[in-house]
Amino acid sequence: MPADQLSPARLHPRDVLRVGAAGLRTRPLRAVLSALGIAIGIAAMIAVVGISSSSRAELDRTLDALGTNLLTVSPGNTLFGEDATLPREAVEMISRIGPVEQVAAVGTVAGAHVYRNDRIPQAQSGGISVQAAYLNLPQTLGAALARGAWLNAATARYPAVVLGDTAARRLGMGDAGQNFQVYLGGRWFTVVGILRPVPLAPELNAAALIGWPAAASYLGFDERPTTVYTRTADTAVEAVRAVLAATANPQAPNEVKVSRPSDALAARQATDRAFTGLLLGLGGVALLVGGVGVANTMVISVLERRAEIGLRRSLGATRGQIRLQFLTESLVLSALGGLGGVLTGAAVTALYASTQSWPAVVPVWAMVGGVAATLLVGAIAGLYPAIRAARLSPTGALAAT
Repeated sequence: MPADQLSPARLHPRDVLRVGAAGLRTRPLRAVLSALGIAIGIAAMIAVVGISSSSRAELDRTLDALGTNLLTVSPGNTLFGEDATLPREAVEMISRIGPVEQVAAVGTVAGAHVYRNDRIPQAQSGGISVQAAYLNLPQTLGAALARGAWLNAATARYPAVVLGDTAARRLGMGDAGQNFQVYLGGRWFTVVGILRPVPLAPELNAAALIGWPAAASYLGFDERPTTVYTRTADTAVEAVRAVLAATANPQAPNEVKVSRPSDALAARQATDRAFTGLLLGLGGVALLVGGVGVANTMVISVLERRAEIGLRRSLGATRGQIRLQFLTESLVLSALGGLGGVLTGAAVTALYASTQSWPAVVPVWAMVGGVAATLLVGAIAGLYPAIRAARLSPTGALAAT
């Protein structure tokens, strides 16, 4: 049969992969540097998605532990813009609502400040508020003590105080434990406990909490609650929320603010998601830069390997086979970078999550999408060099060498 009537040999996919990888093996340093550009972009994207997902998983775990059925009631403003107040009976009235399971309150002790000792200037209060607290406050908020004990029926009547986490550190008592004294409201109070951070009531982290009777006896507290924390049945949260203002202050329900702390955490998470979108954009730019690097490598590879192309064409390789060879080489190069980026991004996520005590979560769709993105970038980056290589004639390629 004449040579011009012979059909070209078919390449098995394994042969295509082997021939496509041959060019990478002959120039390993260039291949590594080109794949590194892809890897950096994918690693950035995977890490951003993974850290964001881990943060959301931690938030979900926190809300599962603390519950989303906590509502807070606080005074708003009067029609004239002045600060409103809650009635002294607000807590008792709220507790009469059927689905309400627990009610606790704190009240700000006006004019009282807390200091490490009595020699500190009055202006240097450290931003620590003094709050009278109900005894069931930790149970209602799901708060826990870092050390010491919470107030009880006895200590709530005497100069005893429990410090929030931030307050303890500002007073230099983060590691001091309990049974030390602080100067509070012009007299000495004994520190009987220190709280852990309270996620659903962060305002208590920078507070000094004393008993309701002690605040009235020693500091002239007016016994008006400033924040009422309400736990209700999960199925009745919205129904209770609708009647809380009118129940807490029947005479002026418009002067009452009702909020749900878990909504604030969700809003913060939404802000984090917006920031995540920005970082994903930056990761996309890095991926684009990596794709340009792959394209540059492939163009140079075509120029340097014209003799190989001419030889293969003279031995019977078709334009399609040459095109497939260089396109495969580009895809292999990008895939290596993509896999390296996915592994690096997952490792960064796991490391960061471990430092924050979060569960490490890397969505499967992100890993699959990362590899798919690299293959797409590799196909686009290798398309022009592959077409250019296929257009070289055997004699022209050999003559150019």
